[in-house]
Amino acid sequence: MAFIGFGQKTLIPGAAQFPAYLPALKGKQVALVVNHTSVVGKTHLADTLLSLGVSVKKIFAPEHGFRGTADAGAHIDNEVDRKTGLALISLYGKHKKPTLEDLQGIDVVLFDIQDVGARFYTYSSTLHYVLEACAENKVPLTVLDRPNPNGHYVDGPVLEKAQASFVGLNPIPVVHGCTLGELARMINGEGWLANSAKASLNVIPVENYTHASPVHVAIAPSPNLPNDQSIALYPSLCLFEGTNVSIGRGTDLQFQVVGTNIAGIGDYTFTPVPKPGAMDPPLKDQKCYGYNLSTLPARNLGFSLKYLLYFYTKSGLGEKFFTSPSFFDKLAGTDQLRLAIIAGKTEKDIRDSWEPGLVQYRKMRQNYLLYR
Repeated sequence: MAFIGFGQKTLIPGAAQFPAYLPALKGKQVALVVNHTSVVGKTHLADTLLSLGVSVKKIFAPEHGFRGTADAGAHIDNEVDRKTGLALISLYGKHKKPTLEDLQGIDVVLFDIQDVGARFYTYSSTLHYVLEACAENKVPLTVLDRPNPNGHYVDGPVLEKAQASFVGLNPIPVVHGCTLGELARMINGEGWLANSAKASLNVIPVENYTHASPVHVAIAPSPNLPNDQSIALYPSLCLFEGTNVSIGRGTDLQFQVVGTNIAGIGDYTFTPVPKPGAMDPPLKDQKCYGYNLSTLPARNLGFSLKYLLYFYTKSGLGEKFFTSPSFFDKLAGTDQLRLAIIAGKTEKDIRDSWEPGLVQYRKMRQNYLLYR
């Protein structure tokens, strides 16, 4: 898949640069960490590599599965890919990290998945665990990099160790400003793997990409991020997952509308219903009142707390607004955001509180950037 750069050269993902990594696969037993976004042109990377004579032995699939259709958080069974006959191993649920048995006989692992640049998007956590498994089992990992549609800025609180979970494993901000290739270099270089292990890591960079490049993602990276607008709003709206506010799961405007079942809020209404990728959406079959954000200028949205602060105030629920405080804290990477909102702090006050951590992070990030 080539990415369209507006007014710039076409962005060529690492997976499409075969001369840069195919020679190293000759005579090797290969495992892939891929999903439905792992395409070159219109052909899946697995099919392309097999057609080129690469000995692909198994496929590891992240959240949403190999075909990208499973609900967020849904259990995915191990199975066999009907087209290739290859074993599919889910890296979700209780089996987030490849085992010694999974990697038995594998000489190299290729990782090729489209990310969206938010810490709580779980593909980066899958990358962390794959990197760790490769380090522990001395299997080289090659990341076939893809551009980050939210890679033009860095923002939000840096995750505190106490809040580490699958929706945030590393001490990075909500919007980390890295491609997965750069993030792999950071995780490896900063010693964030278990026991400070180091993997043998190779990254094939995206050609013609810079962090200022506008990025159009042609294939929806997951069922509830259907377009560029949802991807741009995702960092700001995902925090609502720990509240009684819908962000459009169960509609055709996922992560582009926001509303709750309290009448009189906003100027837009919608009703979540079961849909593929959201069969049991929050506030299912309830009329929600709020706003349609689908026409806002995506490139300039950034990471904002205004929606969260607005709904918190309008709800009148106080701390009960946070229906899952612990999950909200894991998404935020800190309990201080929730406590600051309850205390009535302004967005400026809250932003000022996390700025020192961002200053340190930005400085450290410079050591791992492949693109400027």
